[in-house]
Amino acid sequence: MTTFQELKEGRKYEITGDYDRSVVQSYHRKPSALKHNVSKFAADVMGLKAIDRSKAILRVQDEFMSKFTIGYEIEKNAFHRGAVQEYPLLQGFERDGSCGYEAVTNILPLLPEGKWRNKVYEMFTQAEKIIDSRYSPADRRCGGHITLTCKDLSSDEMRVKLRAYAGILLALYESRISNRYCGHNLRMQPDNENWYNGPNCYEGNGTRYQFALEKTFGYGREAQGAVEFRIVSKFESVKQCFRRYELCYELMDTAFNSPTSFPSFLKRIRPIVLSMYGNDAAACDLRLEKAKHYQHFINTGKIHESIVSVLDPHRNHGWRHMPF
Repeated sequence: MTTFQELKEGRKYEITGDYDRSVVQSYHRKPSALKHNVSKFAADVMGLKAIDRSKAILRVQDEFMSKFTIGYEIEKNAFHRGAVQEYPLLQGFERDGSCGYEAVTNILPLLPEGKWRNKVYEMFTQAEKIIDSRYSPADRRCGGHITLTCKDLSSDEMRVKLRAYAGILLALYESRISNRYCGHNLRMQPDNENWYNGPNCYEGNGTRYQFALEKTFGYGREAQGAVEFRIVSKFESVKQCFRRYELCYELMDTAFNSPTSFPSFLKRIRPIVLSMYGNDAAACDLRLEKAKHYQHFINTGKIHESIVSVLDPHRNHGWRHMPF
């Protein structure tokens, strides 16, 4: 029976006691993800602005569900001694071939500012010794893949809409473009199109190692499309988890709820990017300016001189270069 306290506080995220969630498993042997994006308590959505609630929350039978979800893969060379245990945030731990180890989050609601988002942030904070590089180190081999879903949309439907704003991710994580594990299909083309595969990507890597990998979870009527952005760099702090969460919410909200021009989108996310760069306005604005050129590349295939050294350092792919 639901208590008054539960009605007031909403859903609690607690550990399950499942031993398999508290130890490092072999690759792809971790337990199933928990659906943290569902709540039966109205308290979790109270306080949201009416417009935010209409855009971000779905009512499914007698439960509240976030329209968008997010999941992180936190790759590390090693985990802090004693830190490997069950956390409400994490689906589990497993070995990773490219970096060493990874911690994978449960299915998290992707939400605007409010009480429910604060609960997600609390889970990040509880897992600080797994996330923060002061405790669990990560080198340049490690990444921070982020997987996004939109309720009832296929991965291809998501790709089409996200493609219009994905230039910001190439700009923020351009040091990862040359990485052969995430540098394929930088223009987010459909599977039957020619791809730009990046300067250091070798033949034979297959379609898995894309900038934005299309995925499907479940089968039949339960199938859910997803896009995994593999280009995101390693996770190094809890604060960084917050900012990436906020950026992804704005990306999804713009793409699926409030489409706008790319410059308007950049204006909308500037405070988040500014915080990412320690309030260094010059560094922030450089990333945003590069984002425009990366977006033009995604849209047209043309490479501006300011990014040619990253996308086509040897100028051997035959792409047309724009003047300064």
